Amino acid sequence: MKPATRPPSLSYVRRIRATPAKVWNAFVDPAEIMHWWGPDEGPTLAAETDVRVGGRFKVAFRTKQGERFENVGEYLVVEPPKRLVMSWWFSATPHLRSVLTVSIDATDDGAELTIQHDGFTDDGLPISHADGWAGAIAKLAACVENPKPASTEAT
Repeated sequence: MKPATRPPSLSYVRRIRATPAKVWNAFVDPAEIMHWWGPDEGPTLAAETDVRVGGRFKVAFRTKQGERFENVGEYLVVEPPKRLVMSWWFSATPHLRSVLTVSIDATDDGAELTIQHDGFTDDGLPISHADGWAGAIAKLAACVENPKPASTEAT
């Protein structure tokens, strides 16, 4: 009998100089997601969340090369501000589903964010997703570490 093999996965860890609550909010608030989702400087086009077990999320973005993608998923575990587990797929390939676990741990100077992405259907997918997560999380960190002041308009 051949031993069972685990589907490919990836793990990404980054320390962020912001509170766990700010990092959590960046993952669940559509207005915050609009500032960082996607692998590069391309824009986030739309973000919707229903953050509860069984709720769904949908985020559309375009890469700087002009490719458009839409991530979709369902929240499986919601434990603010520490842990979020969700199913994950692209709307163009709903049959290729994986599971994303976001863990946020408090540190002396902010938070440690761990992305665990499991259940890829192809050995090459963790490599491309690792690059994507690195780019996206760099943007997320920049947003929560250096928030832009709210604009004020003269009346």
